[in-house]
Amino acid sequence: MARRFGGKYSPGSKRVPDLPLRVHPAGARVNLLFVVPFIFAIRAFLQDPAGLVLNLGVFALLMLAAWLTREGVLAQHAYDAREAARRPAFPRKIAGSVLTGVALGLASLGAGPGAAVLLGALGAVLHLGAFGPDPLRDKGMDGVDGFQTDRALRATAEAEKHLKDMAEAIRRSGDRALVDRVASFSANARALFRAVEDDPRRLSAARRYLGVYLTGARDATAKFADLYARTRDDTARREYAALLDDMEGRFALRRETLLGDDRQALDIEMEVLRERLAREGLRTDAAARQTT
Repeated sequence: MARRFGGKYSPGSKRVPDLPLRVHPAGARVNLLFVVPFIFAIRAFLQDPAGLVLNLGVFALLMLAAWLTREGVLAQHAYDAREAARRPAFPRKIAGSVLTGVALGLASLGAGPGAAVLLGALGAVLHLGAFGPDPLRDKGMDGVDGFQTDRALRATAEAEKHLKDMAEAIRRSGDRALVDRVASFSANARALFRAVEDDPRRLSAARRYLGVYLTGARDATAKFADLYARTRDDTARREYAALLDDMEGRFALRRETLLGDDRQALDIEMEVLRERLAREGLRTDAAARQTT
């Protein structure tokens, strides 16, 4: 059966706003760390048995350092993206710097112990300078219940899995516009995630959105993608797009409601404080004029 293909610039196609280009937080510098160790892997097979073991050991240490560095960069990116966040449990980038220094020191043992120590220390310092240290303290956690924070982080992590499953499922449909549309919905949903992470007390008001609604959206996306890949049913496509529009609006409204509740709570706290000051005779004339 013939199938019609098209893109966003094809005649009659529905234009979807372009999403901003997203750059992977790891970047080319981290990817390069996985390439350099192969120099020692190749060199190992040109050495005697002792040199073989030494160079393979250097290769293994550098690969481990590269992996730790990449994970540390990703953890740093997640930490920076949140207003409130816990420090990483293990300082991966610092460990990667240490392992890089050890590996370079072992690789230069032939030049003598002094040179090995010097080159190892220099490599560790340069690595740490290039990627920076890991966050070593919690951010925005003052006065926040640790148990509530952990619950909120677990809930948002599970919700992120639902978004990932949606993105993987919609790719099966072969419709680039819908792939971009799901990405736009995911960005909107993540704004709600950040609101919950910034104040874990909001979790109870947003739990249904992070759990039930996203689970339903994930399942609907998987079923639609399989159906549309086979039939190219335009009616099903319109209904699915309408579902995304409806859910995106509801997620945005819930986030605005949560932020609005915070503003209302602040106003109430300020009013209660003013009344208490007035009762105790501590209210200044300027404050009295401001409220009249």
